[in-house]
Formats: sequence, C-alpha cells, structure tokens
Amino acid sequence: MPRLFLGFGSNLGSKKENILNAYSEIEKRIGKIISRSAFYITNPQGFESVNYFLNSACEVECSMNVYLAFLETQFIEKLIGRTSKSNNGIYSDRIIDIDILLADDLVIDTPELTIPHPLLHTRRFVLEPLAEIAPDYIHPILHKTILQLLNELNMQCKT
Repeated sequence: MPRLFLGFGSNLGSKKENILNAYSEIEKRIGKIISRSAFYITNPQGFESVNYFLNSACEVECSMNVYLAFLETQFIEKLIGRTSKSNNGIYSDRIIDIDILLADDLVIDTPELTIPHPLLHTRRFVLEPLAEIAPDYIHPILHKTILQLLNELNMQCKT
C-alpha cells in the first residue's frame, strides 16, 4: 500500500479544528498518520478573499490503494462541510481542502486524479509544510527533492 503525502487547507470557520478533524478522519478511514507539519498561515492564492488560509501537510501509511484513498478524501471533505469543489480553476473560500500531493513514486494522470499534484512545485503554501516533514523526498517527475523545489520557488520570487 502506498505512502501518501496529503495537503490540507481551510479558510472558513474554525480553520485549525477543520484540519484536526480531517486528520482524525484520515486516521479512521485511510491509514496511520506518521508525520504532520505545523500549521502555516497563508493568503488566498488564485482568488480574492478576506479570509486567510491555514495550511498543513501529513504523511500517511495508507491502508488501501490510492484511488480508494482519493475517494475517501472527497468523502471527508463533505463530512467536514465542504459543499463544492473548484471548477475550471475557479477557486473560492472553503471549509476544508484535502489534496493527495504524492503517493510513493506513483505517477497517475486521469481526469479524476493526478499524482503528483500538478501544481505542487508552484505553491509555497504546499511546499513549506511538505518540506518540513519530507525535505528529501524526491518528486517522481521533476527528480528534485521537496526542499530543492521550495528553494527554487523562493529564488524565483526574489527575481
């Protein structure tokens, strides 16, 4: 069974509680969390909002295949109160967002699921918590560590 890295975001309601509830459901439904990052406060990216985000990441020893884990993350989002997903890249405020960022060295590209997450290397709010728990993990397509990707993103923002 794969080792998953999940990313979490919340910018509505009790943000920390939303993510902690998601962690609890992950452990009940998907597998044992073996590491998790601190919480990071970030501004919305890709849309305007007065609500800041709280982001986090965790590593999970998955007890099922990645497709079933994906369906479980979707169910957990609904359970916690998410009513809609982003459509055509149009983002909005959300109670909880759970993304499968990486799954071992799997590369999956289907209409429903893309792993590694296609925007992982472009998002500081994903890379910072992920680098905290898995700095040496190698991206299976880009062949760089998570820390290298974060450092490259930081350098791009300085220029």
